[in-house]
Amino acid sequence: MKIKLLYIGKEDSASLDDAVKSYVGKIKFYLPFEVEAIPYLKNSKLSVDEQKKQEGQLFLKKIETSDFVVLLDERGKELTSVAFSQFIQQQMVRGTKRLVFLIGGAYGFSEEVYARGNYKIALSQMTFPHILTRLIFAEQLYRAMTIWKGEPYHHV
Repeated sequence: MKIKLLYIGKEDSASLDDAVKSYVGKIKFYLPFEVEAIPYLKNSKLSVDEQKKQEGQLFLKKIETSDFVVLLDERGKELTSVAFSQFIQQQMVRGTKRLVFLIGGAYGFSEEVYARGNYKIALSQMTFPHILTRLIFAEQLYRAMTIWKGEPYHHV
């Protein structure tokens, strides 16, 4: 199984981006993992709905029909680290070829993206900047891999 993280934005803080890249390298030890940015829209005079719609179209162009799509969304289900690891394992057992996680833009996802999503996960009920969301997600994915392999990174 391959995992991909798609997000609206750009690289931000060099030190936090380095931390994300560090986790990406660690995750690749367990399975193929890719992070891809979809650049911010250039027209800042769009309405919120139009911005979400255009960002949604950009997301949908990057998603394949067979992908299992997980929206990282405040309205999603909150999981423990162990439950998240189990979720990843379930996708592997089901034969999911590519598991794609999405981080939306400043205003969230369009209705089209919500309709395409297969599952929603909330990393927290709090709102974080995109770079922190990427870092938290990457760390939790690495933690999920170590839980799956029974490695000592996660202490219960």
